[in-house]
Amino acid sequence: MKRFERLGLAALHRLDPERAHGLSLLALRAGLAPHPGPVDLPRLHVTLAGMPLLNPVGLAAGYDKNAEAITPLSRAGFGFLEVGAATPLPQPGNDRPRLFRLTEDRAAINRFGFNNKGMQAIGAQLAARSRGPVPVGLNLGANKTSENRAGDFAKVLAHCGPHADFATVNVSSPNTEGLRNLQGRTMLAGLLTQVMEARLKLARPLPVFLKIAPDLSPGELEDIVEVALAAKVAGIIATNTTLSREGLKSANQGETGGLSGAPLFEKSTRVLARLSQLTHGLLPLIGVGGVGSAEQAYEKIRAGATAVQLYTAMVYQGISMVPKVATGLDALLARDGYASVSLAVGTGRSAWL
Repeated sequence: MKRFERLGLAALHRLDPERAHGLSLLALRAGLAPHPGPVDLPRLHVTLAGMPLLNPVGLAAGYDKNAEAITPLSRAGFGFLEVGAATPLPQPGNDRPRLFRLTEDRAAINRFGFNNKGMQAIGAQLAARSRGPVPVGLNLGANKTSENRAGDFAKVLAHCGPHADFATVNVSSPNTEGLRNLQGRTMLAGLLTQVMEARLKLARPLPVFLKIAPDLSPGELEDIVEVALAAKVAGIIATNTTLSREGLKSANQGETGGLSGAPLFEKSTRVLARLSQLTHGLLPLIGVGGVGSAEQAYEKIRAGATAVQLYTAMVYQGISMVPKVATGLDALLARDGYASVSLAVGTGRSAWL
């Protein structure tokens, strides 16, 4: 299977990146990818905002936008999954091409613009899934043409919430014009009020996370923490893609959109550590950005993350990297004498401040 995966990755990299993305999902659904099952090791068990996880390695939003490959992804080694983003109405997103590989940098730039089939279709996919030990969350988005973008997040949660295990308010994508303005103190507070009201109306209120950008000032981070605590969100996901292009080598570095992958690791981890310091352990954090190895997952956890997410690294390493990251993390915890991943959270934060 590993040889087949290497050949598959080589073939996919000869194709347009967005077409390759679609074909990788088809391969998953057809059973043509490794499916060892979730990595279940006692040292990796952790509770995230009340959700028990077999391991803290999750899939970031953006890969399975329409929740079409939940079953095979649940068997790929992840401890939890996040699908979407979903918007109230279907939308095509931005014009193609809108996804670019930066191979020399082990990175990608995308400007998709919340392309998805809409909450009706995605909600149906979530409702039809077989529930198992791997929690599945939904990334909430807003339609580009909406006159009430803040209300869109609550609308998607109200419709899809009964079928998800958690939800994420995504106000940090750089690819919908003006969306990041919703991270401002006043607008964010109003948006989260609507979302949390919709949450309370669910028969089974679920954890709601807030996903933020890595390009925020120290003052903006402080405001976000205050608003998040006041709104009683379940945690913060740090971070989304960046607009920075510092240190890139690839020919596609000038493309507009959000940068993900290896170059984001340091920047996102510094934001994560600062959030850990600001929240004083009152909110669990999920570390995202540039995770491509067990060592980097461990760094995120030591910087303050209860769990981590990855996505872009799979473009270059394949989905078989997921159990490697999880089992490698277990070995690192054992090496350093931690009986549980939770005992390592935040132990290396000062190195990132």
